[in-house]
Amino acid sequence: MMFDVYTPLLVSLLLPLVGPVIGRRVAPALAARVLTSAAVLTAAATTWSLILLTTALVGDAPPVIREARAAGRHLADPVPEVIGVAACLALAVVVRRVQRAVRAERRTRRALRRLCEGHPRDVELVVAASEVPQAFAIPGRPGRILVTSAMLSALAPAERRVLLAHERAHLTHRHGRLVTAATLAEAANPLLGPVRATVSFLVERWADEQAASVVGDRVTTARALARAALNAGRVRRSCALSFTDRAVTRRIAALQTAPPPHLWSAAAAVLALGALAALFAADATSDLVGLLWNALT
Repeated sequence: MMFDVYTPLLVSLLLPLVGPVIGRRVAPALAARVLTSAAVLTAAATTWSLILLTTALVGDAPPVIREARAAGRHLADPVPEVIGVAACLALAVVVRRVQRAVRAERRTRRALRRLCEGHPRDVELVVAASEVPQAFAIPGRPGRILVTSAMLSALAPAERRVLLAHERAHLTHRHGRLVTAATLAEAANPLLGPVRATVSFLVERWADEQAASVVGDRVTTARALARAALNAGRVRRSCALSFTDRAVTRRIAALQTAPPPHLWSAAAAVLALGALAALFAADATSDLVGLLWNALT
């Protein structure tokens, strides 16, 4: 336990360094999935490691430990007490951050769903009369695409097809779940903030590639994105799946090149990194259980 329990923290430092590289060189669909999975595994492992580290605060409290030491057995503390105190405080912060993230996610979902109230459930596209050019996907059952009249007026017919295909890709592939999972992982482990940002960018790139495939023209897709971004200006975003959000310049540049390949070996390496954190956390748990078992026997 002495070393294994700290390994998830090391992975938390490595994953943000690897994430942007994978995001640039691996197909967005694959990269978004593996980075989200690795982030969730790492966040879960680090949280569990904090729980294990808090056992240093237990000291002689459990009767089985107290009795074993009274009988003359030498049972070393798993970790120094000061580390246990720090872990306990960190765990309290993690719980608070996750609670706040969950509440914020629920508030955002409710606010977005209210925008579509009054429309039949079988209506996917909702057009809002507004002078503010915006378009975004609203996850849920059913999923909706909300587009303002100003945004539709700003785009040519072919570009409107791009916009709708982009937002439909968000709904079809449930990008909202990936972003939510990455957001909760960041809440549990702030070191994963860059990974969350990369996942948010990748789901937009993924939707861009889907739109380009549907329309059959990468140039038109890039032009639609550029025109929408110019018209949107600095409008405040209200949804993570907004058409003109997330590094528009980089997305336009990516559409002017060939789609990135599916580098399965690189994706597997990233996923293995997250699995490694979980395995070491499990090994640390096994060591702690072994310590208690020795006290019993």
